[in-house]
Amino acid sequence: MSKQKAAGGKYPEPTVGAIIANSKREIFLVKSHKWHNKYVMPGGHIELGEKMADALKREIKEETGMRISNIRFLSLHEFVFQKTYWKKKHLLFINFYCTARHTSGVTLNDEAEEYVWVGIAKALKLDLEPSTRKAIIEYKSRLQNPAVSAIY
Repeated sequence: MSKQKAAGGKYPEPTVGAIIANSKREIFLVKSHKWHNKYVMPGGHIELGEKMADALKREIKEETGMRISNIRFLSLHEFVFQKTYWKKKHLLFINFYCTARHTSGVTLNDEAEEYVWVGIAKALKLDLEPSTRKAIIEYKSRLQNPAVSAIY
């Protein structure tokens, strides 16, 4: 069986995810069984014909109940058949950072067991999925840029 058939798809799957910040400059992370109970940023697949920002808003709303704004591109990571995910997949992570419009009343769907709002330093001490760790480090670097920092 080819790797493509074993992965359940013919091509890499594009996904979106976001580092969501609140007014205290804390970021939102979820612990997910799909990622072997590691902390990850929320997100998911882009549907055919759906724009990335629309997919991100939809996924965040479905997974957390939150609405987001100030969406900015962060990075692109490739994930190829790594064991940190519950399925054998080739994914393209299109990562963004944004702000939560309201942080009260977070409602997780069945993809996550718990969530935290934490500062970046504390986030980097959590048991993070490696791509999420990389995205947080990239986000931290962006915040050190005065033009980006002015947004928050």
